[in-house]
Amino acid sequence: MQAHLAAQNNGMGYLITDGPMKIVKVNPVVAITEAAPQMVEKHQSEWTAEDKKMANLNNFVKDIFYKTLDKNMFAKIKTCSTTKEIWEKLTQLCESNEKTKENKLTVVIQNFDNAKLKPGQTLSKFDERFSGIIIELVSLGKKYSNHEIALKAMRALPREWDVKTIAMRESKDLNKLELHDLFADLKAYEFELEI
Repeated sequence: MQAHLAAQNNGMGYLITDGPMKIVKVNPVVAITEAAPQMVEKHQSEWTAEDKKMANLNNFVKDIFYKTLDKNMFAKIKTCSTTKEIWEKLTQLCESNEKTKENKLTVVIQNFDNAKLKPGQTLSKFDERFSGIIIELVSLGKKYSNHEIALKAMRALPREWDVKTIAMRESKDLNKLELHDLFADLKAYEFELEI
């Protein structure tokens, strides 16, 4: 009986893993042997104040979920009737989201690795595309150092840019060079090339 009460007191975890709480009592009809007593569900008329609290725990935990989830996630779990169903649905959604995130990250890393200034593309357009890749990487949890980003951007330029990129590598501290400053310098050089 004590073990059962302890299980009820740890109700929130139980609700999530095992489902709705059942209010039970020792079955008075079955003779108690050395083994654990047989339990039967209590009728609502027999519930104590503590039993009523335990019976309402599913609603309490569901309310916590409802208040903490954003509208998008709430819409996906609102038809679940128990906290166990909510938890299983959230687990499924999050695992699916993790796999999607991993796949997306792989694609964005490939885009970063393969980024090149395309023939006929302006540096402004390349800046926009490359900066978009960096923003997407950060949003997916992948962070490169300023040095790595600057080197990648410079290596993405065609050979006619080598003079400028070599000079920048020697004169600038790439660890402190922000991407927008790098592209500002490169755009100034592009303007000079066009004159």
